[in-house]
Amino acid sequence: MDTPDLQELDKLIKELEKTANALIKKARGIQAIERNADRILASTKMLKLNVCDLILE
Repeated sequence: MDTPDLQELDKLIKELEKTANALIKKARGIQAIERNADRILASTKMLKLNVCDLILE
């Protein structure tokens, strides 16, 4: 089994977070987009914690 590239995973998670923030900024009050992007941000926070845990092991 291949070992995951934690640096690459971290980079992708940061890109997701950046994209979700851009969606919120560009939504300009479209609540459905803002709410869903907020959910994406919550998920990226969990992903960050998971990757951090793997790096510390």
